[in-house]
Amino acid sequence: MKPENPSEPFKRAVAIAVRSLAGEPELEVNFSAEPPSLKGLKAKLPLPSRNLPPGEVAVVRGAGDAYALRRAYHEDKLHDQYRPQSAEGASMFEAAEQARVEAIGSLAMAGVAQNLAAGLEQRCNQRGLAKARVRADVPIAEALGLIVREKLTGAAPPDCARTAVELWRDWIEQRAGKDLDRLGASIRDQKAFAKLTRTILKDLNFGDDSDLDSEADDSAEDAENSAENQEGESDEDASAEGETSEADLQESEGDETQDADAEMRAEQTEEMGDATEPEDAMKPWRPEAPFAHQDEWGYKVHTTQFDETIEAAELCDAEELARLRAFLDQQLAAMQGVVSRLANKLQRLLMAQQNRSWEFDLEEGILDTSRLPRIIIDPMYPLSFKREKDMTFRDTVVTLLLDNSGSMRGRPIMVAAMCADILARTLERCAVKTEILGFTTRAWKGGQSREKWIADGKPAHPGRLNDLRHIVYKAADEPWRRARRSLGLMMREGLLKENIDGEALMWAHNRLIGRPEQRKILMVISDGAPVDDSTVSVNAGNYLERHLRHVIEEIEDKSNVELSAIGIGHDVTRYYRKAVTIVDAEQLGGAMTEQLIGLFAEERDHGRKGTPTRLARVRHERHPHVGAR
Repeated sequence: MKPENPSEPFKRAVAIAVRSLAGEPELEVNFSAEPPSLKGLKAKLPLPSRNLPPGEVAVVRGAGDAYALRRAYHEDKLHDQYRPQSAEGASMFEAAEQARVEAIGSLAMAGVAQNLAAGLEQRCNQRGLAKARVRADVPIAEALGLIVREKLTGAAPPDCARTAVELWRDWIEQRAGKDLDRLGASIRDQKAFAKLTRTILKDLNFGDDSDLDSEADDSAEDAENSAENQEGESDEDASAEGETSEADLQESEGDETQDADAEMRAEQTEEMGDATEPEDAMKPWRPEAPFAHQDEWGYKVHTTQFDETIEAAELCDAEELARLRAFLDQQLAAMQGVVSRLANKLQRLLMAQQNRSWEFDLEEGILDTSRLPRIIIDPMYPLSFKREKDMTFRDTVVTLLLDNSGSMRGRPIMVAAMCADILARTLERCAVKTEILGFTTRAWKGGQSREKWIADGKPAHPGRLNDLRHIVYKAADEPWRRARRSLGLMMREGLLKENIDGEALMWAHNRLIGRPEQRKILMVISDGAPVDDSTVSVNAGNYLERHLRHVIEEIEDKSNVELSAIGIGHDVTRYYRKAVTIVDAEQLGGAMTEQLIGLFAEERDHGRKGTPTRLARVRHERHPHVGAR
């Protein structure tokens, strides 16, 4: 009998503890190398190592305890009702609410407090708070969450995040200190806590223009007063019922009519209270184009004079390109089987969506011979007919945007090239056009852009300070057989340098927007955050990362391009809503294919059920009155 993995008993114990703490026997607890998450009754926790080091044990328990407390003391509907509309305000609101549910467990159980502290310390390290030196390096949501935790539990921030919190503490407490001190009284009342958090956000100038809280309160008070008036008048009517004259009855009926009108108005106010928005929001809503306000992001470029967008075939001669392609083909022979199986699965899914289907039990059409036995059993049974119909499959284009930075050198870029090659062939067979792009810089340490900056007298805060190189390996309208040699360029020594993700993402997105296809998918494959030593040396440490976050938010909220990402050894889920992180480059083929399968399966389900697209859902969430008429 095969011996049991030593970590299995630990996993079972953690799963039982999480269900018990959550008070949810049906909660499904899994362990995975993917980022932890909680969705409905499914919790995904970090996968523990076989030898169970103590620090890792505490982190796994901490993640489990955090999700259990969230499940036990948090109500999603109420949270969504009070959550601000702005992205920054929503992240601060979320950080405060997570601090609240964790504080409930920390105050009640010392062991839970230790587990949560271990998990918090790991999160702070992963988010780079230990390296913060100026306020711009620290997201205000992170600082606010740690300050709220301190107010509720009395526990100081972890050592690795203490400097980051102190950078924001004076600014936050000067504006919202009094309201922060009131949070402890409402720790177990999510509604009261949410209202107070909204007040704190307004103190910090991150609140919405609409005063949702006061409207909800007024509506509730109106409804309560109306109910009390009705009860009092009913009691008076009952006590005087025996001696009420005809005139009194008429007056009573008039009062009841007025009360009914007041009650109806109160109910309407209560129903509309939470959804009411300021007058500006009631105006007809028109979608904004992505990047319409990029001038407000504080991101600039010193010069675009030396940037280039170039075809892969132009970067080396035909003989070298043929040699690089032959080397890639040798590597493909070893990996062909694994990725091809997944690619075939994707192809079957796509072909099934493009095939015809049948409508049955019609009164006219083609005779349905499968129903003939019913006629034999019952001669009076009417004949059944069927009709062929087309499945709706929107024209689709997929862009694969590959990080060509130096950290991808070796196995990661080789696997990325092989997967892109196989998926391009697969999608082409399914009539889905594919574009393969790459992004890097022309030089290390700034290149000609930095030389120009020095010649210009080194002006302060020059912005991006390197020469971009955006590479087109395969255009969407180009067949794979013509582009196959170009993919070998990724194997070239010296091609991979630094990565400026934000501008590359805008470039790939704008290429997609100009396409005629109805559905557009953009998949980013990267192994880390944007890095350019030349730019970072003369700007804030998170200058490029902040720009990347702005670009992603604009695409996800305002564009009809469906964005997803795969991180190789780097957690990209903190940037992208739809993302997955893999540990080993060998997993890339499966991750890419599964992401595409998930997107196309989602499209199929939408087509069947008539559910809105992702963009429509986002628009409705942000503007619920649009289309309500």
